[in-house]
Amino acid sequence: MHLHEYQAKALFNDFAIPTPKSVLISEANQAAAGVKLGGSFWVVKAQVHAGGRGKGGGVILCNSPAEVENACEKLLGTRLITPQTDSKGLPVEKVLVEAGQEILRQIYLSLLIDRKTQKITVLASTEGGVDIEAVAAESPNKIIKFGISPLAKLSVENCNKIADKLQIDKEKFAKILLAMYEIFTRKDANLIEINPLIVAKNGDLIALDGKIELDDNALFRHEDLLALRDISQENEKSAAAANYQLSYISLDGTIGCMVNGAGLAMATMDLISHHGGSAANFLDVGGGTTPERVAKAFELIESEANVKGILVNIFGGIVRCDLIARGILQALEKVGLSLPIVVRLEGTNASEGLALLAKSEFEIHTEKDLTKAAIKIVELTK
Repeated sequence: MHLHEYQAKALFNDFAIPTPKSVLISEANQAAAGVKLGGSFWVVKAQVHAGGRGKGGGVILCNSPAEVENACEKLLGTRLITPQTDSKGLPVEKVLVEAGQEILRQIYLSLLIDRKTQKITVLASTEGGVDIEAVAAESPNKIIKFGISPLAKLSVENCNKIADKLQIDKEKFAKILLAMYEIFTRKDANLIEINPLIVAKNGDLIALDGKIELDDNALFRHEDLLALRDISQENEKSAAAANYQLSYISLDGTIGCMVNGAGLAMATMDLISHHGGSAANFLDVGGGTTPERVAKAFELIESEANVKGILVNIFGGIVRCDLIARGILQALEKVGLSLPIVVRLEGTNASEGLALLAKSEFEIHTEKDLTKAAIKIVELTK
């Protein structure tokens, strides 16, 4: 789950990480509240769950109260398209107005989980304020990487070593990095990023931006953070699927896929592609699949305008294939069958499930072999 910048900064402030004075507004006529922050200039930032806001016109520098109001009017109620969004962009329902800062230096600083080393890892660079991916590709020597053992903790000494490489005030830097580590571990984060962490004209270190990504699997422990979820920033179908414990991602192909298990889903999509087709979605119905989830899965797939056929690929381990078959029939009775459908069942009670489908009034093509099932659905959709 992603947090908005203003939500991340509120969490920063709870842990004594300095941020600029700011005010959150949802209507342009509230812009005067931002001007009252003081200073000679202001920055208006669209609040969306995407990076690259500046490149998309979502960060506007203002030199007068009139410019602040105009910037708010320009952004609020629109959809912002950035290099990290699709062509539809994301809705801008709130903007953050901040007092401008005199910047001497910009630092990149983040904490993330490195799956390869299985450690919480600090990434830092003197090249703050730009795409860290570009820095890593063009100047990898400018990236500082430090792994923290899960059996240990981040120490002041660790922070000081990183500060030396960044040539930054050790005491101020350590307070910020240790606070980030505290947030990361206590709030079950996957990523915390400050880009840039600035050295202000007076020498203070200030988090000019903030990004936090939380571990969905741990949200049951953090009801306060779960309450910050902004559904408007999520794909409508993915959000609806999540309510049924389904993992769903829309793609641009023509063959709808319903599979149990993420790895099997990826393999199914690859096989479809190998035989000349293209997947219209990624859909993992999970190991504890129920008829109700299957029915919802069919609804989601059929709602995609580009879908010309559906491939169901279920390996019955924890889940029984006869229950899946009943769910398929239940779903078809509810939503109807207007598209070709191929069902491959294998595993627990697979024979019973295939027999149920064969006896139904619907024209369902069944296979026990996955390759044959993939070839069949490609043929039917062409």
